[in-house]
Amino acid sequence: MSADATNPAAPGPMAPAGPRRRARPRIDLRRLGRAALLGPAARDRLPDAIGHVAEAHRAHFPDADLEPLRHAYLLAESSHRGQMRKSGEPYITHPLAVTLILAELGAETTTLTASLLHDTVEDTDVTLDQVGEQFGAEVRYLVDGVTKLEKVDYGAAAEPETFRKMLVATGNDVRVMSIKLADRLHNMRTLGVMRPEKQARIAKVTRDVLIPLAERLGVQALKTELEDMVFAVLHPEEYAHTRVLIAENAARPDDPLAEVAEQVRGVLREADLNAEVLIRPRHFVSVHRVARKRGRLRGCDFGRLLVLVNEDADCYAVLGELHTCMTPVVSEFKDFIAVPKFNLYQSLHTAVALPRTRTDSPGETPMDGQVVEVLIRTHQMHKVAEAGVVALGNPYAPPAEEQSASDGERVDPTRPGWLSRLLEWQRAAPDPDTFWSTLREDLAQDREITVFRPDGGTLGLPEGATCVDAAYAQYGEDAHACMGARVNGRLATLSTVLKDGDTVQLLMGQDPASEPSREWLDHAHTPAARIAIQRRLATRPSPTEEEDGTPAPAPAAPAPGTATDTGPAPVRGPGASAGFAPRGASVLVVGRPRANARLAGCCTPVPPDEVTGFIIRGGAVTVHRVECAAVARMKSAGRAEIGVRWGDTAACRVTLLAESFGRPRLLADLTEAIALEGAEIVSATVSPPAQQRVRHTYTLQLPDAAGLPALMRAMRNVPGVYDVSRTQPQPPDV
Repeated sequence: MSADATNPAAPGPMAPAGPRRRARPRIDLRRLGRAALLGPAARDRLPDAIGHVAEAHRAHFPDADLEPLRHAYLLAESSHRGQMRKSGEPYITHPLAVTLILAELGAETTTLTASLLHDTVEDTDVTLDQVGEQFGAEVRYLVDGVTKLEKVDYGAAAEPETFRKMLVATGNDVRVMSIKLADRLHNMRTLGVMRPEKQARIAKVTRDVLIPLAERLGVQALKTELEDMVFAVLHPEEYAHTRVLIAENAARPDDPLAEVAEQVRGVLREADLNAEVLIRPRHFVSVHRVARKRGRLRGCDFGRLLVLVNEDADCYAVLGELHTCMTPVVSEFKDFIAVPKFNLYQSLHTAVALPRTRTDSPGETPMDGQVVEVLIRTHQMHKVAEAGVVALGNPYAPPAEEQSASDGERVDPTRPGWLSRLLEWQRAAPDPDTFWSTLREDLAQDREITVFRPDGGTLGLPEGATCVDAAYAQYGEDAHACMGARVNGRLATLSTVLKDGDTVQLLMGQDPASEPSREWLDHAHTPAARIAIQRRLATRPSPTEEEDGTPAPAPAAPAPGTATDTGPAPVRGPGASAGFAPRGASVLVVGRPRANARLAGCCTPVPPDEVTGFIIRGGAVTVHRVECAAVARMKSAGRAEIGVRWGDTAACRVTLLAESFGRPRLLADLTEAIALEGAEIVSATVSPPAQQRVRHTYTLQLPDAAGLPALMRAMRNVPGVYDVSRTQPQPPDV
């Protein structure tokens, strides 16, 4: 959901910003602090200090049992008694305020109980076991999930490791992060008592980590208020300017949005549609963004209209009436009901242009030519739009019998796709710094796409993901063997950026020794793909690395290809770039029967080529054709040759160069000819056409080296191909 669509001033999910804040003022921390110091209340009544919480909770859950809240408050108050916040209030005011925030959003009793206790284990003598004994396993888990790790144990890694712990806990129960977000919101509200440098540090972490998490969990009421507070701390001058703009607009005698709202109410009354039309003022960050985009702001730019109805069908009926009676701005229409956002958000977005009025006066009337944005949703959609996963109550409780499957919007938030991906890559993050930096990068990708597999399954990926990312999302570390992909039925490079709705078929090799190309790191957009590639490459020598650790010059790789009239290009597999030579036919090292021999990628020897070997780092032996340029280079460097010979097996791997004239379906015909000869394509590269001529480079696995001549003949017989040859060794460096 766009940040512009909500108002942070209204934590309550069901009411517009202005009236809600006037109806229920923010909690008075000092008054609650005095109430807390009075000590426990009688057991037969609720303590006065949590009256606000009880009122807000009963507004969403009229039959809620308040006994757990009373019990949790008494434990929290007694354990925190004597502790003071830096702002001067008793510490108990903090868990009370956090709990009130969640209660107004519609959190259920278990979440509120845990929020009252969320700092007891961290800051008092209360233990997790005591929490579990008195309140049950669920509350114990939630409190444990938000408890920070000690700096004395983790040092500088305490903050990233605490977030890692919270994310893992959130993977099992999303309510953990709900409590953390409310906790940070109240801390940001009272941030002014801290030193400026600490304010800036906390604001940056909030901006980079917690605001994106609030967006992904759909908790827009918290997200927008956090955005405004971060804006005030990190950009005070721009915040002050925006504040002046909002104040000047509020002081205007006329309100164009109010006039348009009344017009919309009239249109809907005539259509006999039962709808509530509200004005949604934009929050500070939203106004700032609109000002940067449009320049001079006009009255209708400071808010949007919100139309609330009872049924999904009514949303489209309202949309039809507005587009019939007013002039729609077609480019502004978005249907998030038919296609909900990944963070549970559903709504119709549209905009209408107000007519220009012809008058005798030279100036325009205040409303002439303005555009009014309109949001249309049901009351339930609005509740979820404001509170996200918090509005769904306990997502792990069995549904009530009377609740139909259509009552909620995407009712199962227990493991959103983005969270599953995050949990997968965080396990492989080697250290806290890598985790922390990668987490910020991951959360900065705030849009998600869905791509389809040929078997009908789907993959959720961040916007900008490539075929490399899709491979690792589907196959994990087995994606090292990926050779290429088909996107919407056409061959595509692994660097191809995917779009929402694409169908992706990944072409996988069968060689267990396949290695990812170092070039894949340039195409990997997701942390899971980057970490898997980096981890695999870190366990292997660098390209053609020699025994003394000095890497030899890598053979020149073909230039990256682009799609041409010859068909898609290029398809690159693990062997298409310089890397540790793949295994091919069986090779025996003379005098060392157990030595690990690998065929060199620079000359790809096959039986019955005359071959020689050299020891590389790790004790393996790399096998070259005797005429290979690398052999001359290593001999001149004084490297000793190792005797090698072909074993009994006839299987081999070879690299062939096919030169052809460009034509449609050429790549498909060549691939078919190779397959008919029983060869397996390990990797393929198609260079960009030059003067209507195209070069295809294939690394092939043959079951029998004797079939190589027949394979080359079959490839030459493909129309348009005028030559097929073995790749030649590079000339020695001068």
